[in-house]
Amino acid sequence: MKVNNLPEVYLFTDGCSLGNPGPGGIGVILKYKNKSKKIQKGFTSTTNNRMELQAIIEGLMALKKPCKVTVFTDSQYVVKAFNEGWLKNWLKNNWKNASKKPVKNKDLWEKLLQLTQKHTVTFEWIKGHNNHPENEECDSLAKAAAQKIKEEA
Repeated sequence: MKVNNLPEVYLFTDGCSLGNPGPGGIGVILKYKNKSKKIQKGFTSTTNNRMELQAIIEGLMALKKPCKVTVFTDSQYVVKAFNEGWLKNWLKNNWKNASKKPVKNKDLWEKLLQLTQKHTVTFEWIKGHNNHPENEECDSLAKAAAQKIKEEA
C-alpha cells in the first residue's frame, strides 16, 4: 500500500537489557506488503530504554528509501516523547527535561530524530506481553540476543 506515493511500512520493535544496565538486545520486524524482515542484535552493557531506542533506529536504518512508517512499540518512553511533545520540549530547552536535567540517551534521540526526518513516521503504543504476535516475536529476538551476549561475557 502506498500513501502519498510513499511505500507503507510497519515497524515492530522491542528492546531489553538483562540488568539495567547489563547485556542488551533488540528485536525488529519490518513489514511491507507480504514481505517481512527481521533484525536481531546484542549489546554488551546498556539499559532497557537505550535498547528500545536502538531497535527503532535499526529498523529505520534498514529502509532504503523514504517510507510512511508506523512504529509499533511497547515503550511508553518513546511513544510519549513523540506523541506528547516531550521531544519538542527537550529541543526547545537545549536537551534539558522538565526538571532542568540533561535528557538521558541524547545521542540516540538525536540519531532517531535524524532518521525520522527521512520518513513520515507515526508511533503507536502496544501493550507488551499481551499476546500481540509481532511484539512477542520482537521480545523473543531481543531476549535471545541479550542472552547470547551474556553467555559470551
